[in-house]
Amino acid sequence: MEIRNIAIIAHVDHGKTTLTDALLRQTGVVKEGVSMDSNTLELERGITIYSKNASLFYKNTKINIVDTPGHADFGSEVERVLRSIDSVLLIVDAQEGPMPQTRFVLKKSLELGLRPIVVINKIDKPAADPHRAEEQVLELFLDLGASDEQANFPVVYAIGREGIAKRSLADESSDLSPLLDVVLEHVQPTSSDVLASHALRAQPFNLGYDNFLGRLAIARVYEGVIKTGTSVQVKKADGETRSGKITKLFLFNGLTRMEATEAGAGDVVLIAGLPDITIGDTITTDTAAEPLPAIAIDEPTIALSFMVNNSPFAGRDGKFVTSRQIGEYLRRELEVNVGLKVDFSAGDSFHVFGRGELHITILLENMRRAGYEVQVSQPKAIVREENGVMAEPFEELLVDTPSEFQGTIIERLGTRGFVLKNMALRKKNVRMTFEGPTRGILGYRNQFVIDTKGEGILASHFIGFRPHIGEIRKRLVGSMISMATGKALGYALWGLQERGTLYIGPGTDVYEGMVIGNTSKGEEMRVNPTKGKQLTNVRASGTDEAIVLAPPFLLTIERGLEVMADGEYLEITPNNVRLRKRFRTEAERAKARRSNNVS
Repeated sequence: MEIRNIAIIAHVDHGKTTLTDALLRQTGVVKEGVSMDSNTLELERGITIYSKNASLFYKNTKINIVDTPGHADFGSEVERVLRSIDSVLLIVDAQEGPMPQTRFVLKKSLELGLRPIVVINKIDKPAADPHRAEEQVLELFLDLGASDEQANFPVVYAIGREGIAKRSLADESSDLSPLLDVVLEHVQPTSSDVLASHALRAQPFNLGYDNFLGRLAIARVYEGVIKTGTSVQVKKADGETRSGKITKLFLFNGLTRMEATEAGAGDVVLIAGLPDITIGDTITTDTAAEPLPAIAIDEPTIALSFMVNNSPFAGRDGKFVTSRQIGEYLRRELEVNVGLKVDFSAGDSFHVFGRGELHITILLENMRRAGYEVQVSQPKAIVREENGVMAEPFEELLVDTPSEFQGTIIERLGTRGFVLKNMALRKKNVRMTFEGPTRGILGYRNQFVIDTKGEGILASHFIGFRPHIGEIRKRLVGSMISMATGKALGYALWGLQERGTLYIGPGTDVYEGMVIGNTSKGEEMRVNPTKGKQLTNVRASGTDEAIVLAPPFLLTIERGLEVMADGEYLEITPNNVRLRKRFRTEAERAKARRSNNVS
């Protein structure tokens, strides 16, 4: 049986997973209602977070498919996958056209010599323009230096949600067979008969973890045959070699893994029995075999500290609250989350390095759902020295917005160190491209939603380290700090809401040093949210004012990471997200200021 290996790549929300689900359903390997996005957070957010493997059978051919994340924070997942496959399906929204992550993933695939198949998806959208989207994709190929062969890409038009694909817009179609036929025509099959006689060489491109089997490696078999019980050598790119034994072997059938005794060249397998295996290692039976080229993983761009929650409300919600338990969770996460780095040297706190705010948010959300309590410091962009010059991570932003908001956005991003690189009118919208430091976009996404009244689209991706641009003043508001412990009362909050934006509603438990809102004038303000109305025995009709409270800006993990200031911690428990000052009392803060510490 021939084997084809493909990955599905695209910008976030362009329909990768929907199309993959439809392919699996139409070929009969999964039932109706089963989705590649099975993780709870993926279902809630409607995005792919973790790359996943599946396989289907069509015309006596096995097609291994890897569904990749579309968000830039999980770009390291995409890079690894591209090394293990033979071609990619590049999905592009017929209305939005190529977006920043489209450029990023396409550039990676072209550099590896892959010949993409372009799928113009969502052609049924009211504002869809498939021909314009196709022209923009061709321009992007040429901009990225595609070869003549790569630029002569096949195009398929699709409605992933309905499971329909066409080679031409005028064609009639009722299923995705045209897309599968194009895959068989344009993706080279693995020469398994020739390669089977070689010594085994396989390379992991993803990791998994099982409570019974330990660390698992998802690997592509490049040469030879891999069998259960085989003693193997694990080689790193630098030549370091260690021994191991394959204890379990699994193949993919649809979305399920099936235990197997052997697999041949070209297949994607799940391997157990190698506890110290890492991405990019070479698994071989020949001690003289050359290791396969290493798989590079992009460096993290932001850093923050994870600490034990020591607020007055610590331990109310969580089951796991000690530094040992938090450290154990982070060590388990490192088994599978290769975009993450953790410094454990401090003992009572952990310095965590991630790929972006969403990357860290997903980690914290998973921790709280598992029953952990933790508090974290403000995220900071990583700064390093290159050739004697201080360098910081830079992002490319692509903004789609109604034209009446473009002035506000240019002004906002200008103060955050971003430079407008390109602007193009698109019917009623304007598309702008900016470049600037990662720290400039930290905390901006919520403001962007407000500035565009929810009608704008903001996408970003990391473009490398560039010289540090100096100080950026982003925070124009101050903190409203509780000076009392108790329950917040509606009467007190009614008086405070005129001073800024509140993060809490009436009846919320508060403690001294907790940040309950921000002040619009930019100064810190100590307030008493537990203060009640003074009551007397005298009542006169019509003199009492009606209390009208505006809805609070309730904190989520993402919002908290965006609005927190330097010198504040975000307290995260299974049931609550609170913002607090590092030094809770005014006396502690004054002492810290005197010693030139965090204010």
